[in-house]
Amino acid sequence: MMTTRERLLAWIDDHFDEEVAFLQQVLQVPTDTPPGNNAPHAERVAELVRDYGWYAEKHAVPDRAVRDYGMQSITNLIVRRPYDAGGPTVALNAHGDVVPPGDGWTYPPYGGVIDNGYIYGRAAAVSKSDFATYIFATRALEELGIALKGGVELHFTYDEEFGGLLGPGWLLEQKLTKPDLVIAAGFSYNIVTAHNACLQLEITVHGKSGHGAMPETGVDALQAATKILNAIYGQLPALKKIKSTVPGIDSPTMLVGRIDGGTNTNVVPGKVVMKMDRRMIPEEDPVEVEAQVRALIEEAVKNEPGIRIEIRRLLLSHALRPLPGSERLVASLQKNALDVIGEAIPAQGTPLYADARLYGEHGIPAVLYGAGPRTVPESNAKKADERLLLEDLRRATKVVALTLLDLLATDHT
Repeated sequence: MMTTRERLLAWIDDHFDEEVAFLQQVLQVPTDTPPGNNAPHAERVAELVRDYGWYAEKHAVPDRAVRDYGMQSITNLIVRRPYDAGGPTVALNAHGDVVPPGDGWTYPPYGGVIDNGYIYGRAAAVSKSDFATYIFATRALEELGIALKGGVELHFTYDEEFGGLLGPGWLLEQKLTKPDLVIAAGFSYNIVTAHNACLQLEITVHGKSGHGAMPETGVDALQAATKILNAIYGQLPALKKIKSTVPGIDSPTMLVGRIDGGTNTNVVPGKVVMKMDRRMIPEEDPVEVEAQVRALIEEAVKNEPGIRIEIRRLLLSHALRPLPGSERLVASLQKNALDVIGEAIPAQGTPLYADARLYGEHGIPAVLYGAGPRTVPESNAKKADERLLLEDLRRATKVVALTLLDLLATDHT
């Protein structure tokens, strides 16, 4: 006779083709952010889970808040699966918003094409794959027909690329959920227990336009912006000397990721807008770092006549740090990964930042684990031909299902 664990794994194998077909459908609805019209994807996911007899609560963020934020539509989903009293509520969170595909694709970015054991498409690895991971892990658990205590909540949210405040942050602030434990989207061969904080600023440099043949009639905003760029990048050697004690996290980083400005080739640029990103290791104080960065920018142009600058915060996300209770998640995931994958997987930090921090800010233990390769570059995440090895999807689904079994079953011998 098969054990409960063996039956769980067998159900996932028997339904794996269905899981892959589900993932294809999830990938085929575009969610480019920007522009951020994500409600249609949420509607499609709600339709798909209805086929399993599940009800997806649709929590639409008010239009005004979304548009002020720089997006077009957000509908976050909660699928609640309550069991008997006496156990924890475990939330599983994946995000559906994605960066635009960009150029250079060999496969259609929203095709969900399968080739040589991989599925290709924007968000195949980060993180629409974990819509499938978490749904089929939960379905497998429920199909066992055994006594369960506590509950599962599936949180499918649509604001990771802009920072999460209107995704998990909004659900938490509206008191629509308060789980006991959280597993958020991640990769199959690593459990993330901590991640960096992130500060993003928009710097607008105001000068005065002038004719290119008479540049002295203008005030060149780009020349002033260059001084700011030099000040920012001049800090990198000092940042490199700062080291985190968290395994998997190295040093703070800082870069300018976008620059827009000028009106034409023959015109002195009167305005330049730059967007910068400063990653903070968990040991740093975000408030203190923001003050330092603002002072650095202001100091760079303080003696520039005719130049005025505006600094606007785009994002200030805090670091994810382990909370009491997260060790229970880590122990179960590591044990089950050893059984399924056949190797010990590490639990460590990452220099990335993710929605999981928002649960941590509300005192909820959270870790990142889901379907994906060993490293981000292997997945082509945020690049052309993003892909996921289907066997990694199978393995992650099994690990998450077994972990839910550990947390919620009264007896699973």
